[in-house]
Parts: sequence; C-alpha cells; structure tokens
Amino acid sequence: MKLICIALAVSLLLSCQGKPASVESTDCLTLVFTGDVLLDRGVRPHAEREGVVALFAGVDSVFRQADAVVINMECPLTDTISPVNKHYIFRADTRWAKDLRKAGVTHAALANNHTNDQGRQGLRSTYHHLKQADIEPLGYGFSREERMKPIIIRKGGIEIALFNSVTVPLENWYDLDERPGICQASASVLANAIRAYHAVHPSTKIIVVLHWGIEFQTIPSIQQRKDAQILISAGADAIVGHHPHVVQPLRYINGKPVFYSLGNFVFDQTPPIANQATMAQLVIQGDSISASSIPVKIKNCKPEIEP
Repeated sequence: MKLICIALAVSLLLSCQGKPASVESTDCLTLVFTGDVLLDRGVRPHAEREGVVALFAGVDSVFRQADAVVINMECPLTDTISPVNKHYIFRADTRWAKDLRKAGVTHAALANNHTNDQGRQGLRSTYHHLKQADIEPLGYGFSREERMKPIIIRKGGIEIALFNSVTVPLENWYDLDERPGICQASASVLANAIRAYHAVHPSTKIIVVLHWGIEFQTIPSIQQRKDAQILISAGADAIVGHHPHVVQPLRYINGKPVFYSLGNFVFDQTPPIANQATMAQLVIQGDSISASSIPVKIKNCKPEIEP
C-alpha cells in the first residue's frame, strides 16, 4: 500500500512536470503539507550539530518538486526567553528561519498550541523572522479578522486560498484584539469566512489547515468529523490537519479530501506510532484537486520517505 501511495504521488508530480512551461504555469500547481516541525528539546542537538537543512534531507526530493511546502511550525522562533505558564514550552533560534527556507519550506502554519510558548513577543518575532526568510506565515494577525484572512498562492491561472486555525484549547492564552495572536476560530466561525470568501472568489480553491483533534488517537474524533463536514459544506476544497502526533486517515467528504492528521514530521517523540507520519500532496489541475499521502518514517528526529 505504501508503494502504491508513493507511486501515485510521483506520477502526480510528473504529470505537472512533463508539460511545456507555458501549460504548466497555467494548469498545474503542487502543494505539499507536513505535520509538526519542532526545533527544540530532542531535535535541538541535531539542529545544532548537523544544521537545520539536514533535518529535511530525507524528504528533499518531494520538497524540490513542489510549488509550495507548508509546515506546521510547532515552536516559536525567538531569541527572547519569555515563557508562558504552561506544561510544555519550546523555543527555536531565529537564525534557523533562513535554514527552513533553504530546506524548501515556503509557508508555515502558526495557528497551533506552541507558537505562543514565548508569549506575544515571541510570536511576533516568529512572524517577522519567517517573513524575512521569505516564508509566508499562516494564521497570524493583530485582530481576529486579520488572523482569519487567507494566504493566497497563485500560479498561472490557478489561485489557492489557505486558511489556518487552531481549535484545541490553549494554555494561559487569551484571544485579544490589537495584540499579536493566532487564529482560534471555531469551524462554524471559519465556515462563515469561507462562505464569504467563496462568494467573492468563486474560482479560487480553498484549503483549510487545522490544528485539531485528540493526541495519540488514530481515529478522528466526532468533533473533527463534524467540523470537517461544516467546512466542506461551506466551500472548502480540502482540509489538512495535525496535532494528534499520529497519523489519522485520509477521507473524502462530497469528493473533497480531508487529511485528519499528518502526524509528526521533524519531532523527537519515541513511541513507534509517533514516528509514523505522512505528507499530504495536493495537485491542482484546472478545476480538479488530486490528493495523495506520502508515507514518512521519522528516524532520529528526521523524516525519511518510506521505501
């Protein structure tokens, strides 16, 4: 089954690459999404010794073929230590933002339960250092409306709108306007924004990146399934999820792909189930979206494509 998934992913990539440049730029766009990227705790020694770029060497072939690579940034990038009072607190060096870009990362989802680990100053630092490294942050802003505003990806005649939100509770964190924050919109609130956006941009494909679900549960919760139905019914063309640290299945609602959880990606957890992951690949051609999973094995904190 893994070989079939990989073969399908490669064939989808080649279907984009095998066309003349003028046709490719108009008709085909490839997006790759990953689960949690942590650059602290057990991953930090690897990053300091080998370099951040080396952490992604095992998936470089997939990254290089994509038009955009969207990671879940599971830690703030800040040199200031100002931890929030919570159980698990992470922090990565700001200099590593440029290394993420060198590794092929183009977009980073910030709406999760760890980019706020070093407070609002740390969150603001994360946003600015990603921008300086030419990585587009998702789900960040100074108001609820700004945080919910999608990031747009264009190629030729194709336009993609990426929405990003976290629906799991955040420890000792308040959703304040006029302060740096991340999108914490519920599925119903996000659905209203999607409907409004779709009404104005009917030809734009809408992809929702969600931090949701229950940790270490391989089956999506009832709430995840309800939320997925709400978002697809509102006009979302695909949903990509993470947070459970384990893989949850790819399912379809009304013909639209829902990756309930991609699992970890660059991470240090030791349970075998937490070291099985997947990348989501979406290929947009004309009016259609083709979805495939690329299985990944995490070894020594580093993802490798499974043979």
